[in-house]
Amino acid sequence: MSRLAFVFCLMFTVSLATASETSTTQKSPAWPERGGPLMNGIVPAGSAKNLPVKWDEESGLNVAWKIALEDDGYASPVIGNGKVWFTSATTDGKKQFIYVIDESTGKVLHHKLIFENEDPEPLGNNVNTYASPTCVLENDAVYVHFGTYGTARLDPETAEIVWERRDIRGKHFRGPGSSPIIYEDSLILTYDCIDAQFLMSLNKKTGETNWRVDRSTDYDDLDENGKPKRNGDLRKAFGTPALVEVDGKTQLLSVGSRAAFGYDAKTGKELWTITHDGYNAAARPALHEDIVVINSGGRGASMIAVRLDKTTVGNVDETHVLWNRPRGNSRLATPLLYEGLVYMVTDNGVAICLDAVTGEEVWTNRIGGTFVASPVLANGLLYLCNEEGETSIVKAGREFQLVSKNHLEEGMRASPGVANGALFLRTFHHLYKISK
Repeated sequence: MSRLAFVFCLMFTVSLATASETSTTQKSPAWPERGGPLMNGIVPAGSAKNLPVKWDEESGLNVAWKIALEDDGYASPVIGNGKVWFTSATTDGKKQFIYVIDESTGKVLHHKLIFENEDPEPLGNNVNTYASPTCVLENDAVYVHFGTYGTARLDPETAEIVWERRDIRGKHFRGPGSSPIIYEDSLILTYDCIDAQFLMSLNKKTGETNWRVDRSTDYDDLDENGKPKRNGDLRKAFGTPALVEVDGKTQLLSVGSRAAFGYDAKTGKELWTITHDGYNAAARPALHEDIVVINSGGRGASMIAVRLDKTTVGNVDETHVLWNRPRGNSRLATPLLYEGLVYMVTDNGVAICLDAVTGEEVWTNRIGGTFVASPVLANGLLYLCNEEGETSIVKAGREFQLVSKNHLEEGMRASPGVANGALFLRTFHHLYKISK
């Protein structure tokens, strides 16, 4: 088990122990955040058991249910204690909602208005929505985040707001994308906007601020008048942090525009940084033993491996970068790291496998389609979902092997959720449960 998995398992063990004081029937959420219970897209054996590798919408093969959705959103479903949760928003961004679905039947339990915004910032393109960050689920709480439009803790039984923050602001320019994460008793938020770039820790019980740290990045983007070029477009990013234990302390790994960072997860203190040439970073860091693999984002995204140990301090551009793959990488979908291999899929449908230690290419194969959704892995199989509605299932390993291709009527930008032997696939206007 990687240290990343260990940190998150420990966090959820503590959470479950606390919850057990008030409930003896609830289990820890099966898929509590966008990367699942291990934060890395790997499905635990219990949820992976009997997961289908073939389905067909026309015949109904392994399609347990399908429901129509109102509104827009690319937030991934999270699943726990018999319910599926995800956010949505009106196309104009003036209203944000929470959906709660019965896991077994597909019945809509709640479609509740959470926030209203009179004058949301235009998205400027058709890639994003006003409900793209994925919420985080615990037994006693659901945390929803819409970037500058609001953050709230909800009661998991009623979906009522327990606390909310509407004062954490920034100009996203192309809409919010960074998902929140839980660390111990804190909810950590990421804002890489055109006018402000910072991370923030909130007390998850009260919503009060624990700490805030601004990026120390030199964006090198000022014009002759001293103003950021392109209205600050080169400063924005959409990444979600990861957690890792280094030398006995938990670090928060976060990729922004032009730089990536390691922070002390308890205090927000910046520990180390590397610079890169990208912007619009969206992929989450991936971990293999003492190596973190980051994606710089943007067109021509680089994949960079950094060695993590007690000497990883300050700027480590010249000391701790193990390899740098400058082109031919995914741009939006998060890489998945499994048994020493890095798997990724590019925007235009090329699946790639790299050696995590050396960065050398192991195999590459064009599977077709356009990809934003991140892969998940179950039973040694990669599930790759594209915008055309096709899910390619590829066997993990040093030789490319396509297991199956499965098609739905609509495409996907939301990453899959997996729980109890079922895939939950959010397409543009529907939610599917795929199970035997």
